[in-house]
Parts: sequence; C-alpha cells; structure tokens
Amino acid sequence: MNDMSAAAALPEWDLSDLYPGPDSAEVKADMERAERMAKAFASSHAGTLAALTGPALAAVIGEYERIQELLGRIASYAQLLFAGDSTDPAIGRFYQTVNEKVTAVGSDLIFFSLELNRMDDALLEAKLADPALAHYRPWLRDLRVFRPHQLSDDLERLTHERDLTASAAWVRLFDETVAAMRVKLGGEELTVSATLNKLSDRDRSVREAAGKAIGSAFGERIRLFSLITNTLAKDKEIEDTWRHYPRPGSFRNRANMVEDEVVDALVTAVRGSYPRLAHRYYKMKAKWLGLEKLQHWDRNAPLPNDDDRRIEWPDARKRVLDAYAAFSPELADVGRRFFDRPWIDARLRPGKSGGAFAHPTVPSVHPYLLLNYHGKTRDVMTLAHELGHGVHQVLAGAQGPLMSGTPLTLAETASVFGEMLTFRALLDSADPKQRRIMLAAKTEDMLNTVVRQVAFYQFETLLHDERRGGELMPERIGELWLQVQTESLGPVFEFTPEYSVFWSYVPHFIHSPFYVYAYAFGDCLVNALYSVFQNGHPGFQAKYLDMLRAGGTKRHKELLAPFGLDASDPAFWNKGLDVISGFIDELEA
Repeated sequence: MNDMSAAAALPEWDLSDLYPGPDSAEVKADMERAERMAKAFASSHAGTLAALTGPALAAVIGEYERIQELLGRIASYAQLLFAGDSTDPAIGRFYQTVNEKVTAVGSDLIFFSLELNRMDDALLEAKLADPALAHYRPWLRDLRVFRPHQLSDDLERLTHERDLTASAAWVRLFDETVAAMRVKLGGEELTVSATLNKLSDRDRSVREAAGKAIGSAFGERIRLFSLITNTLAKDKEIEDTWRHYPRPGSFRNRANMVEDEVVDALVTAVRGSYPRLAHRYYKMKAKWLGLEKLQHWDRNAPLPNDDDRRIEWPDARKRVLDAYAAFSPELADVGRRFFDRPWIDARLRPGKSGGAFAHPTVPSVHPYLLLNYHGKTRDVMTLAHELGHGVHQVLAGAQGPLMSGTPLTLAETASVFGEMLTFRALLDSADPKQRRIMLAAKTEDMLNTVVRQVAFYQFETLLHDERRGGELMPERIGELWLQVQTESLGPVFEFTPEYSVFWSYVPHFIHSPFYVYAYAFGDCLVNALYSVFQNGHPGFQAKYLDMLRAGGTKRHKELLAPFGLDASDPAFWNKGLDVISGFIDELEA
C-alpha cells in the first residue's frame, strides 16, 4: 500500500453525535435554550443559596449541572471542528462565535460558585447531612480550594467576559499562526507537524535540514511568538496578583488538586536524576550513532538497525486492543468502541491540529480522539496513550458533568498505563535485537515524558519569574531555553544557534501554563503503579478500574492508598525514576 492510499485508509471522526453541522437548527436551539436556562437560573437562585435546605440545594446544583452539560456539548463541538481544520475561515468564525456565546451564558452563572464559596463551613456541613447533597461533596470540596482566591462578583464577571479579548485571543492567534505556517524543506512546503516528524528520519541530513528549517520558520516569526508569550505571562501575573496566588505555578497546582510541595518534590527528584537518566542515555546513544557530539536533531533519531517498518492502522488497532485485553477484557471492550464507531480522527490533512489528544466532550455523548498517524512504532504508542484517556473518560462519565473530569496529574494515569501495557506486550514478543531497540525507544519516550517535561516546567518557571521584572527580549527567552536544555540533556549535546527558538512551537506554554509537569507526574506514578501490578498485588485490575471510575471524586492520596502508594512521600518519585534507570542499565549491559 503506498503512502497516499495508506493515509486515505485512516479513520476520520464523525462529529454528528454532537450536532449535524455548525449551521444546524440543533446548535441554534441548544444555544438559545442554554441562554434561557442560565437567565432563569440566575433570577431564581442568586442570593438564596444560604437559606436553602440540603435537598433544595442539591436540586439547584443538579439544575446547574444540566446547563453546564449543554454548554459543554456546544463548546466541545466547536473545539473539535476547529481542531479538525483551523484554516477554514467559516469554522474559525463558528468557533469564535460559540466561544463568545458560551462566555456570555457563563456570565449569568458566575454568581453560583462564588455564593457557594461564601457560605460558612459549618452551615454547608449541616446541609451536607442530606444524601442528595452529599453526592456533590467532592465537587463542593474542590470548589472551596479556590475560596481564598476569589474576587468580588463584579470583578469575576469582568475577568470572565474580557478573557475572550485578552488571553483567549492571544491563544487563538498562536494556534492560527502555527496552523497556517508552511516550512520550506527540500523544495517542498510542509506543515509544522510534518516537518517535526522529519526530526526522527533515518537520514541525518534530512533531520538536520528539518531542524534548521523549523528554526528558520519560527525564527522569522520570533518577535510575534515572543509578544504572545510576554503578553500571556503578564496577563497571568496580573490575575495571580489580584487572586493572591503565592507563585506562578500555584493556580495550576490548585486546579490539579495537588500541593505545591508535592510538585516541588517531583521536580527536585527528576532534576537530581538528570545525570543517571538523560546524560547517561544520550552518551550511549551518541556512541551507537558513531558521533562524538549530538545535535538537537539527533535527540529523536532512530537507532542503527531500527527498521521502523510501517505499521498499518488495522495492525496498530490489534496490537493495542490485544495488550489492553490481556490486562483486563473490560478495559479492551470499552476501547473497542472507539474503533467500531467513528470516534477517532487519525488521518493526515492540512489545517488539522498537530499532535494528539483525547477530548471528553460531555458524559451524555462520548469522547473523541485526534491523532496524526504516520505508521511508526511511536504512533502505535500514541494510539495506546490516547485510547487510555478515552477509556478513562468513558468510565468516569458515570460521575456526571461536574465530577467526571480528573485533575491533569491523574488524567495522565490511564493513558500512560495503556502505553505501558502495549509496550510490555510488544517487548515480550520481540527477539533480542528488537528488544534492545524497543527498550531504547521506550527509554527515549520516558525521557521525553519525564526529563523533557520537567525541563519545560523549569523553563516556564524561569520565564514567568523573570517576566515579573519586565518584558523579555526573544534572545533572553532563548537563553533561558538553552540553559534548561543543557542542564537536562547533558554535556554530549552541542546546540546550534537556531535551537534557541524551539521553545516557540510548544503549545502547552500558551494553552495551559505549568501543565507540563502533569506528564512527569503521570509517568512516575504509573511506573510505581506498574511495579505494584508486576509484584502480583491482589485484585489489582479491579482496584485499577475503580480508580478510573472515580473520575474527579477522589484526590491522589485516596486513589493511591489501595495500592499502598503515597505521592507526598519524596521516595515515591524515585521509585518511578528507578524504572527508567533500570531500562538504561539493561541497555548498558
């Protein structure tokens, strides 16, 4: 099968489970219904919450949840359409219109969480004696984490409504700029995603050309990307100051329901392990590639003898579902739905969002997965990863719209665990030569997930701290980037000048500041979980599925306790890092 027909055989999603089309009567009707419901909700309930009985308050939260589900459905549809093609002006307009309308409806609902948070602890606790209200206890608990950081009702409304023309507008500018970019490479004009894919080409001269072409494309626009980054960092600083967050990462940690100290322990453990992990591995990789020094375009180079043959989509599907089924037939049954129905978009096309994600939409519908499938082993791992998210989102859906979402730190658990199951299944069936190559590839993925993401987190921390003293020039941002890359990747790397702009293509810095450590958190947590599973922990599968079904109702401490694990113990993170070190030991041997 040639590349063109293989790409055509890849699945595309069908979003009609959400709506028939952007111009459909259903979208219009649901939007109008949400507007009416929100206005009625505000006029009936604003200023009355403290006086309500427990059962009455539970009924009001149920009403709020139904409005949120309706808004979530419309917003998810617009987001997924836009991810499918952000270069279509009609889709761009629809996406913006929906965002504006959802924001306007949200304004009528802002009073609700603020008024709930102003309620006295003892008064709320007394109401929670009612079983109907007690159902929402986890949601109320998480809401109250933000109590010390909330502003007056008017200010909250203002920041909510202005977000569209403030940070959200800058995020959209970034997305549309990157989606429209074409990188000149060897007489072709490629998308950013297709050019980044060339950084793992077998031919070193192709990798070098791709690395320089990306540097040149982003370098030409570096003032724009610096302006976006500086503006968003300043916007964040203003909001953090008003809300009394102690440091730039604090809001993200609260949203992740994880203590600042736990994140510090993770970052300290990973930074302390740079030499035994990344430095040691890349020194070995340089030797395998026959190089004295590595350049940035060698980081993801395939290994000699790695004949990363194309894996067709049906084979990828089989490998992933077989690995899931060997662990838990129930997990595989949920996963199979994504393939049997048009819930996955894996086809390569211009204008489509790069990378991969799983979008939960709303519990009354189902999640969708987006991938850009190039047929490499790494793409099979990405499929296993995103399917893990999708299965998690389906299982947690029973908790309802307000409590099915998991904090980012735990949201990465099922995805990384799914990846590990698939990897172990492939490894067990490999011959010794393949085994070495697979171990090396897995080690690289883990270094990309743990070391690289913690270096990204450090970069953000340095950038946001320094931004508080004034705007940063593009050159200065580049210096901070090179500083953390040098520290994390080690002395075997030599960085050519164009690498100093590579910070500018990372969407997480723009979309969700300080998100990136969640990947490292998830990876180390799964490594620790997986070793509990390997040691024959009784009833592991049942406990694991219960953990996924819990959605956002439990915190990391409660979720990990049944497995005898505790993320607030600094030694916990070293358990996860030891797994990566063990892979490197095996490779050295």
